[in-house]
Amino acid sequence: MRIALFQGAPHPLDVPGNLQRLRHQAHQAAEQGAQLLVCPEMFLSGYNIGLAQVERLAEAEDGPAAMEVVEIAQAHRIAIAYGYPERADDGAIYNSVQLIDAHGRSLSNYRKTHLFGELDRAMFSAGADHFPVVELEGWKVGLLICYDIEFPENARRLALAGAELILVPTANMAPYDFVCQVTVRARAQENQCYLVYANYCGAEDDIRYCGQSSIVGVDGSLLAMAGHEECLLLADLSREQLQRGREAFPYLTDLRRELHLREG
Repeated sequence: MRIALFQGAPHPLDVPGNLQRLRHQAHQAAEQGAQLLVCPEMFLSGYNIGLAQVERLAEAEDGPAAMEVVEIAQAHRIAIAYGYPERADDGAIYNSVQLIDAHGRSLSNYRKTHLFGELDRAMFSAGADHFPVVELEGWKVGLLICYDIEFPENARRLALAGAELILVPTANMAPYDFVCQVTVRARAQENQCYLVYANYCGAEDDIRYCGQSSIVGVDGSLLAMAGHEECLLLADLSREQLQRGREAFPYLTDLRRELHLREG
């Protein structure tokens, strides 16, 4: 499977403009043979927008914006993972990412479980115990959002559930470049999973984003990595590489689960 990752500056509060930008990037990615496009955290609305604007822009997972993403995916025959503010049936608002396949079907909707600082906590509720692993183009895919990947338990949980690819829409900012440069590579290698880390670049109000988005191989190698400018990254997943990596570092089979996963 060929994956495309879009890194760009946030366009806060401009949902129609961001949907148009998504349409353009989906076209560019599909033209280059990509079967999946991954965009940053809260891509449709911007991230650092405050509670009042999150409440104004939040939609259901099958709301009008989601239906336009469905149309974009179908038109360009490409799966799309995108971040957005979700309003649940009970009115709670979540920092969410949805994965839509090339036929327009919603495969997964994940709510961020580990909220980062007062910025996240002022806007969102924390997601519940729901870490789905779904199939896309023959690959088993899990989802996390930004800060979630900094807790090793989250990626390991997905790997033990069968994930071969972990998608991480992100809004990582200075001075946390270490996460972009080291942490995401370690998570891929220690779990023998491909990992896609889609970050913003540029600034949003008082936040300056790190950029340095990446597509990481199962051995922790960088298949593609951005700098600090807008770009579209592409890389190919290889099932042979996945198998060789898991044979060379059999962490998932050698893990003594009874020691680490017991209750109490």
